[in-house]
Amino acid sequence: MATSRIASHPTTAERSPAPPRRSMLRELLDTFVPAIAIVLVVNLLLAQPRTVHGQSMEPCLHENERVIIDLVSLRWREPHRGEIIVLRLPNRNSDPLIKRVIGLPGDTVAIRDGEVLVNGEALDEPYLDQHTAGRMPAKVVPEAHVFVLGDNRGASNDSRYFGMVPYENILGRAWLRYWPPDEIELFR
Repeated sequence: MATSRIASHPTTAERSPAPPRRSMLRELLDTFVPAIAIVLVVNLLLAQPRTVHGQSMEPCLHENERVIIDLVSLRWREPHRGEIIVLRLPNRNSDPLIKRVIGLPGDTVAIRDGEVLVNGEALDEPYLDQHTAGRMPAKVVPEAHVFVLGDNRGASNDSRYFGMVPYENILGRAWLRYWPPDEIELFR
């Protein structure tokens, strides 16, 4: 014998109340305020986009290319030779510069016969497409400072002219080139 079941439908009183309608403004605020907060935290504390101005880092970086600079790693470790950094000039109110770290604290840096010498040894610089013209007598990099050069040595305002860069003037290190899209590259 078959039994039949009758589906019961809840009465109006038994139904759960409809969720309150949120206004469109409230939904926009709930979506965009956290997103903006995340972007601000990342931009102020972790990483920032920067545009390359000038030719001092050619052939590695070109005018109007865009890079992301890492603001965090250099808080816990010292810069490494060969890294590309963004810095403020000591005692000057000017736009930040992008340069390559050549000399570390305690190093002796000199320029002679088209080569950069670090501690008396010619520096291997595979990123260059030219010799380093001119001469610079040996200079010792002080503690908590770096010696920087642009890759385009003939058109670079760098430590040969403005001196050593204190760590506190380093804003961050170049981490990623993201523009133009066909040139995307992670830096070591």
